[in-house]
Amino acid sequence: MTLNISQALTKIPAELRSYLTPVISHHEFSGQLSPRQVNQLASLAKTDASAIPLKLLPLAAAYALTPISDFQVGAIARGFSGTLYFGANMEFAKTQMGQTIHAEQAAISHAWMSGETALTDIIIDTPPCGHCRQFMNELTSADTLQIQLPDKPACGLHHYLPEAFGPGDLGITSGLMSEKNHMKHINTQDELVLCALHALNQSHAPYSQNYSGVAVQMRDQKIYMGAYAENAAFNPSLPPLQVALVQARMGGHELNEIQRVVLTEMSHATVSHLIDTQYVLRQIGPLLECEYHQIDE
Repeated sequence: MTLNISQALTKIPAELRSYLTPVISHHEFSGQLSPRQVNQLASLAKTDASAIPLKLLPLAAAYALTPISDFQVGAIARGFSGTLYFGANMEFAKTQMGQTIHAEQAAISHAWMSGETALTDIIIDTPPCGHCRQFMNELTSADTLQIQLPDKPACGLHHYLPEAFGPGDLGITSGLMSEKNHMKHINTQDELVLCALHALNQSHAPYSQNYSGVAVQMRDQKIYMGAYAENAAFNPSLPPLQVALVQARMGGHELNEIQRVVLTEMSHATVSHLIDTQYVLRQIGPLLECEYHQIDE
């Protein structure tokens, strides 16, 4: 357990802290709480299960990496399954700010890579910025998504983003987090390359058609995958490396534990993640390389 998480636990109500401490300390904890665990916490707190995520926001924020702003934001996404997924903002020193991951993006991509196909709620400790409101508008459940903030009633996303521009304006009917399999193939037995390809086949890239995925292997051989999450407004898109780094962070790994990274993307696409992926990796570790595989149509 990191110092940040230990300190965050002191901000949690005592009746929840005693239950959560062994859960979060377990080596397999990955920043998720099952519906059963949420219900147990609600019983301990003598409250409704819907109120539990607000009490857990300090824990989500403890996963933040903020070498630029020193401003930690926590977010929790509730999947249709009822599972809660932690997310926190992540910044990368000596890179341009567009590489930053917002807390809401982290929680959403965490849920997506864990197999959720829709969300019911996003719970945040600060109001969502315009960038994140636009990112959330790409979701399959954007029309029904509820935003929960401390000391405010829950409101629909479109309360915060009226007259929104989204996928439907560009003729796209399949939102982010919808089930996808692009059926792309590569001739290899390399497990990490196959994981990157699996992420590529899940990716949401209806505007550029650059299906792309990243697989990151840690020193303990644990593998995390990241699929590209494109957005109708383009700029709020989340690159596949960032999605993979969120999974690693939520899995309890430090970024300096990365040993190997593979990027797969389409060979004839109009955009590419290669240069940005290489650059961010070099800032994480000067010796980190990005292995690159292009997939033919």
